[in-house]
Amino acid sequence: MSEMTTRSPGAPMIPEGNPMLSNMGPAGYANRANVPDLTLHGLARIVPLRAAPGFHLDDRSPDARGMTVIGADQRVAGTVVDIWVDRAEPSPRYYEVEVSGLAHTVLLPFTCARIRSRTNEVLVKSILSSQFAQVPAIASPERITLLEEDRIMAYFASGYLYATPER
Repeated sequence: MSEMTTRSPGAPMIPEGNPMLSNMGPAGYANRANVPDLTLHGLARIVPLRAAPGFHLDDRSPDARGMTVIGADQRVAGTVVDIWVDRAEPSPRYYEVEVSGLAHTVLLPFTCARIRSRTNEVLVKSILSSQFAQVPAIASPERITLLEEDRIMAYFASGYLYATPER
């Protein structure tokens, strides 16, 4: 939902409710197909490590599983319970985060997080700890669709502008 600033054609619109879920401006996303991206072998391309036999993290990379996730407000948002990998381009794509009070886990884009190994923390600058509860959910615990990917990325990206009134 949105509200026009004036009645003039082409006037800016102001998102109503949570702007990070508005699909407007930095929260915008394409309405891609609600199906998973597939590998050449017809398998879901992005999956959790628990569903990707034969895949593992590089020994030189920190394993974020069990680490505490800290939001932009320096408060605890949750705990990393798994890492989602791209089977086609072997690399991590998401951290799966268990958020207190939520019945489901949420996905945190790998590119929106930084690991602080010395304190076992995953730092997120784009959204506050309380905003993890509204990260768009995925329908399946074992795969993500193209539409779900876009919605999650838009949510985290828009936090750089919309997470707090000061931004």
